[in-house]
Amino acid sequence: MLMYSIGVTVDGFIKDRAGRFDWGAPDDEQFRFHLSEVGSLGAYLCGRRLYEDMLVWETDPSLRDTEDRAAFADTWCALPKVVFSRTLQSVQGNARIASGTVAEEVARAAAETDRDLSIGGADLAGQAFQRGLVDELRVFRYPVVVGGGTPHLPPVEDRVRFELIETRTFRGGVAYERYRRDGTEG
Repeated sequence: MLMYSIGVTVDGFIKDRAGRFDWGAPDDEQFRFHLSEVGSLGAYLCGRRLYEDMLVWETDPSLRDTEDRAAFADTWCALPKVVFSRTLQSVQGNARIASGTVAEEVARAAAETDRDLSIGGADLAGQAFQRGLVDELRVFRYPVVVGGGTPHLPPVEDRVRFELIETRTFRGGVAYERYRRDGTEG
């Protein structure tokens, strides 16, 4: 199963017009939830920018300042990652540069694990979504409106139906919504 898990604003953006997402810092409860989610994965497919943003968990020892953050860093470092980039010549840690299409790399990663996969980076996840590869959307909806920026989902030509299968509200006011593709057309 391929999931797209991301923090969004109430109005559906993952970054504001200036490219910031400083409203999206998880509280301790939500951080532990993310740790559990990442720990359940067999691989993570990501775009270059997200790979570079997350690389600090592998390279910056100051991020291991709490037990939870150290556990996340260990989990993230151990997780196989597939990086989609037209500019990177190499990657670090447990990562490799994608050599195939999004569909080919999702199939390859799925064949290499019996665990769920996650995809991240707005452009890459949008490509997977448009190709019908995303099975679940996991949305962390932050109580802020930014009025524009990078949308959570790309435009689609046909309606895509999902079923809401789980909700939760974190103490900090973030609403978690988990949707599964329902398999019906239109």
